[in-house]
Amino acid sequence: MMTGRERMARILARKPVDRIGLFEHFWSDTMRTWSEQGHIGGDEMPSDHFGFDCDLCWALDFTADLDFVPETVEETEETILRRDGNGALLRWNKHHDGTPEHVGFRVTDRTGWEESIRDRLTPDPRRIGFEGYRRARAHHAAKDRFFFLAAINVFEQMFPVCGHENLLVGMALDPDWVREMAETYADLSIALMEILFEREGPPDGIFFYEDMGFKQHPFFSPAAYRELLQPAHRRTIAFAKSRGLPVVMHSCGYVAPLVPNLVEAGIDCLQVIEVKAGMDLLALHRDFGDRLSFMGGIDARILASGDPDALERELVSKIPAVKQGFGYVVHSDHSIPSTVDYAFYRRFADRALELGRY
Repeated sequence: MMTGRERMARILARKPVDRIGLFEHFWSDTMRTWSEQGHIGGDEMPSDHFGFDCDLCWALDFTADLDFVPETVEETEETILRRDGNGALLRWNKHHDGTPEHVGFRVTDRTGWEESIRDRLTPDPRRIGFEGYRRARAHHAAKDRFFFLAAINVFEQMFPVCGHENLLVGMALDPDWVREMAETYADLSIALMEILFEREGPPDGIFFYEDMGFKQHPFFSPAAYRELLQPAHRRTIAFAKSRGLPVVMHSCGYVAPLVPNLVEAGIDCLQVIEVKAGMDLLALHRDFGDRLSFMGGIDARILASGDPDALERELVSKIPAVKQGFGYVVHSDHSIPSTVDYAFYRRFADRALELGRY
C-alpha cells in the first residue's frame, strides 16, 4: 500500500500506482448535518475521517483593503447584504452555504481599478495565514497525506472586484485594463507564495481555483483566454513548477474549449469536471489523458438521488476507463451537498476505490 502522499505524487505525474486517488469537497452544511446525525465529529477533518489521499489549506487573502470592516447594508430573516473590502455588495443566504448574489460593485472600469484597488495590492504579510498553514502542513505530513496550498488565481481575483459582467465587457472593450489586472494579481500571488514558503516551507502542490465557465459555455473564448489570462496563468504555474510543485486547476462550469490552452499553461490536473454544465470526463481522458490527470467528473446529482443502481452505472461507466494511464482521483463534480446521505457517500467512495484498484 502506498501512502496518500506517494499515491498523489504519482497520479499527478501519471505514473503507476496501486489504486486511483480519493478526495472530496463538502459544503459546511453537509458536515454540520452529518455531525448532528452522529456520523462525524464536530472538529474531525473529513480527510482524516474518510482517509483521503490529499487535503488543502487556504492561506492567502487577496482582498484589496485589508483594514476594511465588512459593512452590513441590509438584513432580513433570509439574507444579509454586505459591502466587503473590494467595495463589492454581496447578498448572502443566512441559512445555507452557496455563492452570493452580486448586487453591485464600486469598480466598473479602469478608473475605479486605478483609484480603489491597484495600489492596495501589495504583498503585506497580513495577507498570509501563517499559523493555519503551519498547522495544516504539519498535520497532513504526520498523516503522510499530500498537502496542497489552495488559492484563487487571476480570474477569480478579478471578478470579486468588478463583477463578471464588468470584467467580461472589459475583456472585449478595454483588454489592456484586464491584462494589467491579471498581471498585477499574478505578481501578488507569486510574491505571497514566496514569503509563505520561505517562512513555513513549501506544500506538496498548488490547487488553483479558477471558475471560468457556466452551462455549455466558458465565460470567454479560447482566443481571449490566450491573450488576456494565459500569460498570468503561465507565470503563476511556472513559479510552482520552479519549486517542484505540481498544479491542479479547478474550474466549475463548461471549460472544455479551454483545456488545450490550460495544458499549454502547464497544469498537471483538471478538477471538478462538472457534468451538469456539459463536461465529459471520458472524452477529456480520451483526448488529454496522456498529458493531464483528472479529479472529479462523478455526477453529484446521482449521489443526492440515493439510487444505488444509478450510482453503479455511473461508476462502472467511468472509472475503469479513466483509471487507465494512472492519472485519476475520484471526486464528485461539485461539493457534496447536505442532501447526500452519509451512508450513500460511503458506498460511493468504497465502490469507487474497489473499481479503481490496479
